[in-house]
Amino acid sequence: NGIAGNWLWWNFVFGGMLTVFFFARLWRRAGIMTDVEFAELRYSGKPAAFLRGFRSLYLGLFINAVIIGWVNLAMASILEGMFGIPHNQVMIYIALAMVLTAGYSAMSGLWGVAVTDAFQFAIAMAGCIVLAVVVLALPEVGGMSGLIEKLPAWTLRFTPYIGDSAVNIGGALALSVSSFLAFIGVQWWACWYPGAEPGGGGYVAQRMMSAKDEKHSLFATLWFTIAHYCIRPWPWIIVGLASLVLYPQLGPEEKRLGYVYAMRDHLPIGLKGLLVASFFAAYMSTISTQLNWGTSYIMNDFYRRFIATKKDEKHYVKISRLATVLMMILSLGMTLIITTISGAWSFIIEAGAGLGLVLILRWFWWRINAWSEISAMIAPFIAYGYVKFFTDIQFPDSLFIIVGFTTVVWLVVTFLTKPTDAEKLKSFFTRIHPGGWWKPVANQIPEVKQDTGYGKLIIDWLAGVVLVYNVLFGLGKLIMGDVQTAVMFFLIAVVAASILYTHLSKIGWEKVAK
Repeated sequence: NGIAGNWLWWNFVFGGMLTVFFFARLWRRAGIMTDVEFAELRYSGKPAAFLRGFRSLYLGLFINAVIIGWVNLAMASILEGMFGIPHNQVMIYIALAMVLTAGYSAMSGLWGVAVTDAFQFAIAMAGCIVLAVVVLALPEVGGMSGLIEKLPAWTLRFTPYIGDSAVNIGGALALSVSSFLAFIGVQWWACWYPGAEPGGGGYVAQRMMSAKDEKHSLFATLWFTIAHYCIRPWPWIIVGLASLVLYPQLGPEEKRLGYVYAMRDHLPIGLKGLLVASFFAAYMSTISTQLNWGTSYIMNDFYRRFIATKKDEKHYVKISRLATVLMMILSLGMTLIITTISGAWSFIIEAGAGLGLVLILRWFWWRINAWSEISAMIAPFIAYGYVKFFTDIQFPDSLFIIVGFTTVVWLVVTFLTKPTDAEKLKSFFTRIHPGGWWKPVANQIPEVKQDTGYGKLIIDWLAGVVLVYNVLFGLGKLIMGDVQTAVMFFLIAVVAASILYTHLSKIGWEKVAK
């Protein structure tokens, strides 16, 4: 779908920046180990305990296995394309790689995962940049100017075609108006997705909660968002575009191997080893993060909370290592079931469509209770089944139905069930002192002052979104030789960065979670 095809994930910038400015500090104040533990910090009684246990197994086992499964599927494509390993044998090598990754993840915990992630990010980026430079220098490509001349114009568009009349334009990403609105106006705030959860969550929340203080939490999340959306994509995109020129004979199902073929056919031996190492670094970074994240749910929010509550730390460490092995085995099984990465990706989004609004509002509206979140997790599956088996509606247009149904369900359930216990609400409010609709609770403890300045936070959020998109597009235009347009994008980015610097430099940071 050309460069514009990246909008399938570029739209998550809106939610990522929302996490940076609205939720990073709140997660740090929570002072908990996992985002699932939040259930019993915010809600009360048996519903809160059930929600914590259910989410720990649902996310830690099922969803996490799906995610690792599609990562394994991507690695299998690399091994097949690079070394010609038959598809029925490639799982042996995937299993060996997982054993190695699971080993150091289980032994070192979150600290080891964070440190190795930093090195693996550097190795992976260096390898991908080297490949992009080498591929552009090939005579068949002829540098960036030659690549631009050889490619159809639609592949170089930064934005998708919008409107039904565009569906027959080459292979470009052509979205109907409704599909465009689903991506830009609904998906980023309404749908749960790993690494881009509305309100923060998953391994992003884990990193925020383990930061030194609120300032580190916000700036680390800001750096992650910029690096993820601005720096990482362009080396991939350049090689992906070059592969269209180098391997025009590849069919729709084979195009995914074009990147790997470019490595295999055009790199000298030493650089080829570096690139293979960089792919394994990217793979191991992702797998170690997912294993550590999933195991933390199983250990902290299920086993330690409901099975063995009074064991010593050595026991819990031992069980957590066994849980890592269990997660590895389960995800290998899931890899054999998943047929396409895009299919698993859309399933994850549709299965969590509508949950996002609850995950956001639970911080700012006292009336949200455990049943709100439980019903918002179940309702999408009902709507998903209806859409898939009784209609012809496809993703992303399906989001309108699933999100609408889920929202109605959780709102009705919220008002039909009792609020969270008053003492639990006061405890949460005292610890987090969130802004928003907390008046009945705030009136009981007037000495606790709510967060204010949300007008500035909205400006910072918008400035952050403008910053990321303009740096992203500016780098793209600079790489393509359009210096004048690149300078325009960068100037807008500088203005946005100046606004952020002015606001962030005046914040009084809390050093310790209260």
